[in-house]
Amino acid sequence: MPPDAPPAAGYTVDDLIAVCIARQVEDGDLLAHGLATPLVAAGYILAKRTHAPRAVFASAIGQGVVQDWAPLGLAHAEALWLGKALAHASFVTIAADLLHTYAPKEFFRPAQIDAAGNTNNLAIGRRYDRPRLRLPGSGGVPDVSVFSERLYLYVPRHSRAVFVPRVDHISGLGHSPQRRAGQGPRYLVSDLGQFDWADGRMRLVTLHPGVTVEQVQAKTGFELAIAPDLHETPPPTPEDLRLLREEIDPLGVRRLETLAGAARREHLRQILSEEQRRIAKNS
Repeated sequence: MPPDAPPAAGYTVDDLIAVCIARQVEDGDLLAHGLATPLVAAGYILAKRTHAPRAVFASAIGQGVVQDWAPLGLAHAEALWLGKALAHASFVTIAADLLHTYAPKEFFRPAQIDAAGNTNNLAIGRRYDRPRLRLPGSGGVPDVSVFSERLYLYVPRHSRAVFVPRVDHISGLGHSPQRRAGQGPRYLVSDLGQFDWADGRMRLVTLHPGVTVEQVQAKTGFELAIAPDLHETPPPTPEDLRLLREEIDPLGVRRLETLAGAARREHLRQILSEEQRRIAKNS
């Protein structure tokens, strides 16, 4: 994705987030991503198809290491990884041995995050034994966040419910003077902009087209630092959109992460119907 490429027209926020994720990937990176993260998978594959052909994926789907890729799916998502894996390992081996040894670059989605980059994917509510909402869990994040310097985050729907003054529980360690290793998250992309952690505090570095600083601050539960060279996020190129929509994710699975409620349910039904139609056609 050359920086001087012309911008595309008619892109959606899921396109932009996937492109921003792809831009964080360098050729030769070992990349990790968890379950139900199609925006991340789309971004990784886009990077591989453009500027990072030697990138390798370590996926929670089947605990496989994958060099090849296939279009994203939903009911048959395992086929993307299981049939193409170079190797498999148990989750315990991955969390206890491989993540620490190989330190992959990893994007994950926090349910809550504070200004220092501490994250929570355990439960909403201060009482862990009686939470208001039990979350899916933290996976391997507690294992890697204490030492990794390659943690990246994404939030498809930026809100004060996610960006909070204080997380209810810490399942991922942010920037802290008590750290013995690592440094906390390096980067975050949301549907409003891109952020880093200059001096250990979350800082707005780019605004997505049409978004204002005031809008971002209004949806953030703590005071944001602002980069002195704050600028607009470069939009996708026509080739980015062609790859995402025609080759990488023609079903639009990545869009599920930016939708909620009835719109998400309807899009889910459309994906499953179209996926079954394509499978039947090719069988």
